[in-house]
Amino acid sequence: MSKRLNFRPAAVVAAGVAALLALSGCAGTPASSSGSADNPYGLIQSGTIRVASLGDSKPYTFTDAQGNFTGFDVELFKDVAHRAGVDNVVFTGQDFSAILPAVSNGQFDVGVAAIGITDKRKQTVDFSDGYLAGYLTVITGKDSGIKDANGLSGKRLGVVQGSLQEAYAVKNFSSASLVRFPDNNTAIAAVNSGAVDAHFLDYEAAKAYEAQYGLVSAADIPSFDAPAGFAIAKGKTAFKDALNKGLKAAMEDGTWKKLYQKWFPGSPMPEQYLPTAEQTTSASPSPSASK
Repeated sequence: MSKRLNFRPAAVVAAGVAALLALSGCAGTPASSSGSADNPYGLIQSGTIRVASLGDSKPYTFTDAQGNFTGFDVELFKDVAHRAGVDNVVFTGQDFSAILPAVSNGQFDVGVAAIGITDKRKQTVDFSDGYLAGYLTVITGKDSGIKDANGLSGKRLGVVQGSLQEAYAVKNFSSASLVRFPDNNTAIAAVNSGAVDAHFLDYEAAKAYEAQYGLVSAADIPSFDAPAGFAIAKGKTAFKDALNKGLKAAMEDGTWKKLYQKWFPGSPMPEQYLPTAEQTTSASPSPSASK
């Protein structure tokens, strides 16, 4: 999504300061990457996994009416953490652009928010094996006149700062005016108010906003080259290995499949994450997208 926003000066300054703090990672110090007998994964606090996430990215990660984190990524990670021997998992909401710096500098043990694995991001953090891949969507109002990606020329397109959608839009929608937001909810509010003409986000989240606000999809764009993974600080090999082992087990015993069917009903099932016995052809990505 994009838009030419008329931000109040104070809001612009505050947003800039927050972004600089997030990028500099000055709010925390790196946790030890080496484990010990009572803390083999080198966690910030032994026996607890502190997770940086998003509170508004349904159906991946979001907070329910009681303020509890839930969603596909949340349930999957808790299952994987249990297999790794840790049941105390604490999720905390962040702006998407702040997640990787916060994991890298030791404020959190892991980032869980359908985070796409890219070479650029791997310069900052390590990743688990992938567990989701899929489509990106341009969502807009019914009367915007935008019918496809070509219709974005000269339009204000919203994107979540630091997301794969932002990187894709910078490269492929150069004729659009990009407007960056901290999260999808803020961007959708801008679409509804007319401050931006459209928003660029992942397929599954777009479906929920379409149903809630009567918005429409102008384009569903395949982006299969950056599957989502759990972000981990560099050097935490034992932690990464434990998460990968848990992920593999969750896929092989059908847990991943059950969670996918629960959170993405009606969406095609990607074979690469199914139990080996159920894989009959070369794997094809699903219409779920990482950020």
